[in-house]
Amino acid sequence: MSKPYVYITRKLSEHVMDTLEKHFSVEVWPYEDKPVDRETLLEKSKKADALLTMLTDQVDQELFDQAENLKVVANLAVGYDNIDLQYAKSRNVTITNTPDVLTDTTADLTFGLLLATARRMKEALQVIPNNEWTTWSPYMLAGADVHHKTIGIVGMGQIGEAVAKRASGFDMKILYHNRSRKKEAEEKMGATYVSFEELLQEADYVVCMTPLTEETKDLFNKEAFQKMKSSAIFINTSRGGVVDEQALEQALVNGEIEACGLDVFKNEPIDQSHPLIKLDQVTAFPHIGSSSVETREKMMELAADNITHVLNGKDPLTPVN
Repeated sequence: MSKPYVYITRKLSEHVMDTLEKHFSVEVWPYEDKPVDRETLLEKSKKADALLTMLTDQVDQELFDQAENLKVVANLAVGYDNIDLQYAKSRNVTITNTPDVLTDTTADLTFGLLLATARRMKEALQVIPNNEWTTWSPYMLAGADVHHKTIGIVGMGQIGEAVAKRASGFDMKILYHNRSRKKEAEEKMGATYVSFEELLQEADYVVCMTPLTEETKDLFNKEAFQKMKSSAIFINTSRGGVVDEQALEQALVNGEIEACGLDVFKNEPIDQSHPLIKLDQVTAFPHIGSSSVETREKMMELAADNITHVLNGKDPLTPVN
C-alpha cells in the first residue's frame, strides 16, 4: 500500500522534513524565497492527501475541486484568509493553523515596531551612513515618548494580550476593543474595555491586532483616522486588508495622524514605489512578525504534527474549521 502523499509549498527545516518523510511520501517546492506558482500548486494538489501551505498560497474552490484525495491543509500561519473555509468544510477537508507558538515573538516585533516608529529609528539609522551628523541639536530627531502614554489595542486575542503585557512594562494606560470583553486581561494588566470610537479618540498609539474578516476589511478607513489624535501613531502587524491604505496615506500627508509602523500590506510583497514607503513618517517591515528561527521552526513542527494526526485518523491539534 502506497504512503499518503504530502505536498509542501516552501522548503522547511531538515528535522521537520525527516519526520514527515518517515511516514509519508513527501514532495516540496524547492525554493525558499519564491512562492509556488499556481499551475504547480493545482497539479500537485490533484494527488495530495495533505498540503502544507503558506499565506501566499490561494487554497480556493478551484483547488478543492481538483484535489479529490485531500484530507487536510496545514497553513503555516495563524491567519487563514488565503483559504476558502466554507468550501473546505463542504468537501470535508480539515484546515489547521499555527496559533500560540508565535504569540510572544509577534508581540515582541509589534512593540519593537511601535518603539522604532515613535523614536524615529528609521530616520536615525540613516544619519551616520549619510554623514549628516554634524552637531548636537535639542530637537534633532526628537520623537515621542512611549512610557506613560495610552495604547489602544484593537483585537485582544492572544497576541493582543501579549502586546498589552509589554505595554504594562512601560507604564502605559491600556485600552482595548474586542468582540468580547476579556476580564482576565483587565484584571492582570489593568486594561480597560472601550468602544472602537473611544479607543481611536483616546489612544496615543493605536495598535491593530485584529484578524482579516468581512467585518474588519478596511476597518481603518478615512473616518477612523480622522477620529484619532493628530499626534497618534498607528501600528499594524495583523493583516494589510484591515487598512484602507489610500486613507492612511492621506491621513499622514494631511497631518491627521503623526506616523505609522507597518509590518503588513494589502498586496504583498511591496517595493519602494509603494506610496506609503515614500513618507518619512512610515516605518515599514517586510511581514516579519513571527520571524525568529525558534518560532518559525515551532510553526513548522505544529503544521507537520497536524498533518500527521489527520492522516493517521486522529483529531488535529489546532483546527480552524
